[in-house]
Amino acid sequence: MQVYAGCSDTEHPEQLDAFLTGDLSAEALAAAPTDRRSVFMDIYARMARDYMAASGARPRHFAQVSAKNSRHGALNPNAQFREVLSEEAVLAARAISYPLTLPMCSPIGDGAAAAVIVSPKVAHELGLTRPVRVLSSILASGFDVAEGAPGVTEVVARASFETAGVSPGEIDCVELHDATSPAELIYYEALGLCAKGDGPALLESGATALGGRVPVNPSGGLVRKGHPIGATGLAQIHELVQQLRGRADRRQVEGARLALAENGGGFIGADAAAITMTVLAR
Repeated sequence: MQVYAGCSDTEHPEQLDAFLTGDLSAEALAAAPTDRRSVFMDIYARMARDYMAASGARPRHFAQVSAKNSRHGALNPNAQFREVLSEEAVLAARAISYPLTLPMCSPIGDGAAAAVIVSPKVAHELGLTRPVRVLSSILASGFDVAEGAPGVTEVVARASFETAGVSPGEIDCVELHDATSPAELIYYEALGLCAKGDGPALLESGATALGGRVPVNPSGGLVRKGHPIGATGLAQIHELVQQLRGRADRRQVEGARLALAENGGGFIGADAAAITMTVLAR
């Protein structure tokens, strides 16, 4: 508990407390469970409630994301959980922090990932026939976002696409930081995959499932593949490299040529403390 509390602003803990409890009634606060709590699940729950108020999303949409990613994760031999879940099963699971239920929350796990980056010259010398190119890779620190201003994810997304010379509509598949299922919907909009408020509609259209226009988290995402913290970001890169090389087996995104990885960490003010984004191409 204290370790993850340290991933937020420890100089002004009262700001975090105010953020977490500001939209809850006295009755809700009194009824909130105190055992087996997670600072970050509480943070994501508050963000989910804010998103519900802004977009019209409902818990069933978050359950749909979790169920979609369970179908993807069932095809991934490296996934921590491979059981296929229905929307109803997700909604009926143990409550964590409203509106989150257990299958909407990523599990902490052990894992490792690595990437080898070489110059085009060395790639040629090594005889690499299916290299994956890094079009852009940007890391940014979070900040206290002014009301109505774009958050750090949106800022980094714009910079990533501009640097890579591509648009969000050209991306074929995405691996993003779904520490909870509502985050996936929030990121649809921050990454420019759809307009503000259209995350639920994009999900329900089937566009972000395998076989759709832009499959998101074909690996199963953090909620199914697992969240080994330090290895999570490179694990996303590994998945996308497999996709771009056509080696993802039953979860292969047909014709994938451009891919985006988004990973975040920590919490400051009312936003992520750090975001990294990478655009890859074959």
